[in-house]
Amino acid sequence: MTTKTEIQFAYWVPNVSGGLVVSNIEQRTNWSYEYNVSLAQAAEKNGFSYALTQIRFTAGYGAENQHESVSFSQALLAKTENLRVIAAILPGPWKPALAAKQLATIDYISNGRIAINVVSGWFKGEFDAIGEEWPEHDERYVRSEEFIRSIKGIWTQDQFSFDGKYYQFKDYTLKPKPIQQPHIEVFQGGTSRAARDMASRVSDWYFANGNTVDGIKAQIDDLRSKAKANNHQVKVGINAFIIARDTEEEAKAVLEEIIAKANVEAVQAFDDATRQAGAASPEGEGNWAKSTFDDLVQYNDGFKTNLIGTPQQIAERIVALKNVGVDLILSGFLHFIEEVEYFGEKVLPLVRELEQQQEKKLA
Repeated sequence: MTTKTEIQFAYWVPNVSGGLVVSNIEQRTNWSYEYNVSLAQAAEKNGFSYALTQIRFTAGYGAENQHESVSFSQALLAKTENLRVIAAILPGPWKPALAAKQLATIDYISNGRIAINVVSGWFKGEFDAIGEEWPEHDERYVRSEEFIRSIKGIWTQDQFSFDGKYYQFKDYTLKPKPIQQPHIEVFQGGTSRAARDMASRVSDWYFANGNTVDGIKAQIDDLRSKAKANNHQVKVGINAFIIARDTEEEAKAVLEEIIAKANVEAVQAFDDATRQAGAASPEGEGNWAKSTFDDLVQYNDGFKTNLIGTPQQIAERIVALKNVGVDLILSGFLHFIEEVEYFGEKVLPLVRELEQQQEKKLA
């Protein structure tokens, strides 16, 4: 268990095939249920507080097979004791009433360990394929904000009423309500202004793509100044692909091999789709506006965070991120189970030691 002052760790659940890099490198990671149960149990034994399931409706970018996020999250909760699982949900395919009821039941069954990641959507082709409406960029965040306001209202109020552009409720009462108080945690991601603006009003957590210390600090400063003006508080998680090895040379060699063996066609297709999505925002920037080909081999810019090196180097960089306001590291790995165990044994103790040293200096 972590204290309030300790940085927390989450991992990407590999409930889709292809691992966490769009590369033909060997990945001793599997998208099967059996593998994921073993991984979840290893993660909670090695200091991870959260796991994030992914949601996709169509194949692509090396992920030909995908398990549905909410049911998969519930299955992992049944096999763990302390791990909190964040289920990714897309407004559009999910409606607030169904999501609120579904998650309240899972919260009851899991004794308060489910969370939700509201994904506004970036891939138009996916929505077209399943016949869902695809609003323009900022409108997707309008819809997501209404979605979050609706589910929070349902979870916390009796006779809930809401009259929005996308969702309407009249005197709706959900029982039983979630165990978690005041409500189930709500995460969201996005790099655009609209994403940060929404987080500053309604979300409990904001996930950022991988970034440098200075880059994430600028995002956090903007987010928290807006949140303060809205009398709201929001925590921050950052995506990071972690390559921890005994020597820096070994770690860098793994990164070089991942990129050298990249699935070029899949990365370029992903690049095209993300740039179309970003160009649709009023400022012309989306999640991946400044990403290079190499960055996109890890599809949430995880290499940019630079948690690649020895345990000591990675621990120091994690604490540097904490010092600019990061509350959680959302981690990806090449060979998940063995690297999660290595992280718990070699890296996490150094992080906690550095945190304690800092606290003593401030005391």
